[in-house]
Amino acid sequence: MKGMSIPKPAWVPSDHEIAASNLGKVMGGDYRAFHRRSVVEPEAHWGEMIERLGIVVRRPADRVLDTEKGAEHARWFVGMRLNIAESALGRSGDRLAVLFQRHEGGAIERRTLAELRHDAARVAGALAQAGFSAGDAIAIAMPMTYESVAIYLGIVMLGAAVVGIADSFAAPEIATRIRIANAKAIFTQDVIVRGGKTLPLYARVIEAGAPRSIVIPAGAELALELRDGDSAWASFVSSAAPATEFHIDDVEATTNILFSSGTTGDPKAIPWTQLTPIKAAADAWGHHDIRPGDVVAWPTNLGWMMGPWLIYASLLNNAAMALYYGSPLERGFGAFVQDARVTMLGVVPSLVKAWRSSGCLDGLDWSAIRCFSSTGEASTPDEMLWLMACAGNKPIIEYCGGTEIGGGYITGTVVQPQAPSTFSTPALGCDIVLIDVEENKGELALLPPMLGSSNRLLNGDHHGVYFEGMPAGPQGQVLRRHGDEMEHLGGGYYRAHGRVDDTMNLGGIKTSSAEIERACNSVDGVLETAAIAVEPPGGGPSQLVVYAVLTQRIPPETLRSAFQKAIVQSLNPLFKVHDVVIIDALPRTASNKVMRRVLRKQYSR
Repeated sequence: MKGMSIPKPAWVPSDHEIAASNLGKVMGGDYRAFHRRSVVEPEAHWGEMIERLGIVVRRPADRVLDTEKGAEHARWFVGMRLNIAESALGRSGDRLAVLFQRHEGGAIERRTLAELRHDAARVAGALAQAGFSAGDAIAIAMPMTYESVAIYLGIVMLGAAVVGIADSFAAPEIATRIRIANAKAIFTQDVIVRGGKTLPLYARVIEAGAPRSIVIPAGAELALELRDGDSAWASFVSSAAPATEFHIDDVEATTNILFSSGTTGDPKAIPWTQLTPIKAAADAWGHHDIRPGDVVAWPTNLGWMMGPWLIYASLLNNAAMALYYGSPLERGFGAFVQDARVTMLGVVPSLVKAWRSSGCLDGLDWSAIRCFSSTGEASTPDEMLWLMACAGNKPIIEYCGGTEIGGGYITGTVVQPQAPSTFSTPALGCDIVLIDVEENKGELALLPPMLGSSNRLLNGDHHGVYFEGMPAGPQGQVLRRHGDEMEHLGGGYYRAHGRVDDTMNLGGIKTSSAEIERACNSVDGVLETAAIAVEPPGGGPSQLVVYAVLTQRIPPETLRSAFQKAIVQSLNPLFKVHDVVIIDALPRTASNKVMRRVLRKQYSR
């Protein structure tokens, strides 16, 4: 294609590295052919993946794939019955399942799979004793800890659905997610101790009007008194005998409710079925090359898809997950990665930028790392090259997807040369096309059917969000909307350029212009606002810029501070306002819609 400049790889796998990899053992020497088969022969590919991952099936499927109602309404493993938590927990009990460090510089604790299964069963038994049952929605709003992993798997073991809520959310956002999912209970923590600070969490949950809460202490004891009807963690899990059976259900049963910001209104409530974890674990097997005995670390939270992803990517591949309770921004996290002998480390680019700027990783030994992965936002080549060097020039697998996919649609592998900040392949089982292409850039669309991708929303029109108004594919195929802008670089490489719609990734967290604008419009003296995410010069993580129309004169820096305060109070303190632009009027279409694309172009000039 015109103007293409094929990236130069910064890492090329050796024959030995290819042969030792998961893909190298099965692909027959030709990755492109292996990927193509996963797309054109999906029944064979996913049937084999079920066996490779050791999925425990209580009733086999009648059909692997049913597309009689069209690709948009594809059904996978029709009639299959299982409990996906049994596949995660029902393996060799003496192997390592979780490593964690409660305090910076403290001892690294270890739990075997047998211990994790016992603790998950305690949660399932206590929930049943308390009157909860299969099909109930039960929320988790707490940091990613050993206890939260046991709680997650215990809820799934019961046959209930986990409602994922990020621990960084303000009370209004917690309340929104509890309301949409109709959560009947919530597991939370009294406070969060991070970076030398103690932050309230239980207080925000109560402010959100949460249902019955089970509260885990951040320290040895609870730091506050509980509301009437709420339970302390220790007394709750000791109230009943551990469950002895996994609730067996249809493969389409909901196991997790996660949220992804739409362009307007409430966040989209996306149900994960028992198939979604299989997609996550398959990506980890094929693209991140997670093997038995590996140790996987990825600073994340159960409110985001990478939290459940980490659980299934590790356990379904017979690996262990490494959890650090402190701030990943500081040297303590880097020392934990060193001491836990992490073999696969996941990051968001903002984290890498902070490490490089502070020099906090200097002198650490990350030689156990076999590969990195980066997701959540666009990265820069310089920072990714720096990260590679931290572990002796190990590859970085860029990974782009979404909550509604259960993993990635475009990524890389350890059997292909990798260039920094680029993708080298669509995910296994996935095919993509670019539409509205200009100068090799276009909106990326997916070609269903695609195992693990959503087929309904709990609070929205799934067809309207993902399919309505999409053009036909090159051969007349149905296309699924995703909303990312991607650049085709040639040589099989792609680079991400943020969103084409009114959603944005800020610090690895997906949100919408509408959510940011609602918060900013509450500031006195503001008539209306338009929030956009812009790509900085040279690429990298998106930056939040707010255009504002005022009713009175306000200095820009004062306005930026007021917007930041409003966002922290009503949304998320992790969203940072990069710039404010005061404008006389927002550009609008004939139907009065704000033209944020125009503002993005104006700001980037």
